[in-house]
Amino acid sequence: MLYFFCLLTGYYILRPVREAMGASRDAATVFPPWMIDWFASHGVALDQFMLQALFTGTFIVMLLLQPVYGALVSRYPRRVFLPVVYGFFIACLVGFYFAFRVELPGRGMVFFIWLTVFNLFAVAVFWSFMADVFNNVEAKRVYGYIGAGGTIGAFLGPILTRNLVERVGIANLLLVSAVLLSLCIVCILRLRLWAVAREQERGRKSGEVPMGGHVLAGLKLIAQEPLLRALALLTFFGVGVGTLLYNEQAAIVKKFYDTAEASTAFYSGIDLAVNGLTLVIQLLLTRFLLSRYGIGPVLLIPALAILFGFCALAASPLPMLVAVVQVVTRASEFSLAKPARETIYTRVGREWRYKAATAIDTVIYRGGDVSFAWIHKALSAFGSSAVFLAGVGVALGMSFGAWRVVRAQRALPDEVQPEGAKS
Repeated sequence: MLYFFCLLTGYYILRPVREAMGASRDAATVFPPWMIDWFASHGVALDQFMLQALFTGTFIVMLLLQPVYGALVSRYPRRVFLPVVYGFFIACLVGFYFAFRVELPGRGMVFFIWLTVFNLFAVAVFWSFMADVFNNVEAKRVYGYIGAGGTIGAFLGPILTRNLVERVGIANLLLVSAVLLSLCIVCILRLRLWAVAREQERGRKSGEVPMGGHVLAGLKLIAQEPLLRALALLTFFGVGVGTLLYNEQAAIVKKFYDTAEASTAFYSGIDLAVNGLTLVIQLLLTRFLLSRYGIGPVLLIPALAILFGFCALAASPLPMLVAVVQVVTRASEFSLAKPARETIYTRVGREWRYKAATAIDTVIYRGGDVSFAWIHKALSAFGSSAVFLAGVGVALGMSFGAWRVVRAQRALPDEVQPEGAKS
């Protein structure tokens, strides 16, 4: 809980800064001058394609980093690659501190892409590590509460940002986040002892030796295994509904908020609402539903709620309703769908957990982001109703993916077999 608390507090301190960058109306505050000039010389005004350019850049970086991460987890033991991942992100934050202090041109674009990559990799690594520590029964019992620890951090982060950003500036907020990530490394070193003990008890492959295998094994496993394909499908369309909402929300912020500080404060308010609802569900419902009914209803309830929300938006695309559906979408993902998916990885081997799961949470996730960012750009010319009507179809795809996951996971054993079946 402390690990996830520190991780999400550090991230949510920074998230409103990223959102303000994406909602900026001035390309010069986000992109370097040479990039603006190059696109302008080719007849493209970057301020008209702000989010699309940022999401495309993020997806390209994800593709480039996937084999690097694959090589790291294949060639080095857990005690090495986990601290290295977080140490790299801490070093980046120190670099961004100086970039924001001197107002380096292009810092907005680099920071937006970096923070998006950081969030997906750091959280994916966290849940992969949790599957080393807990078995399936334990995960159903405790993942909701561990998630609540993260939600409290996600609740605290925007509060800190909202109250500090105009007093100390963005650059100093980055150092606060770096300290919290340093505490994550302390938690990793402590938790590693429990992971080793649990692996010995269950006869699992040890994470204290290099995993081996191909650096792109995660993507290969997704192509080969029906359950992983279903998880990838669910993730892709789940990202789609979030991206359509995100882009509409960004359009509203551009229209009504003039400064980076004002839009940062607005996004902090949205995050507080999301995290408040998430915390209530995690404390009161997640454990009960997972332990009593398994992952079926925990995956299907959010999918159907999002489908209903998009139907309502297609009929009446009011700004306040967009905000409400955004809150419901993100809260149901964090409190129900995410813990349900992560319990699946306690029943499979290490390559599934560290390679395939991370590939889904990074490459597939950002592939959905960039795809639906451009789809939104095309649909926005026809108005909000057209965007949300298409979103109904995307939500149906998400519901179908959830149903496929529920069916496919029934073929897994309740616990991973000694020496790692499905490894």
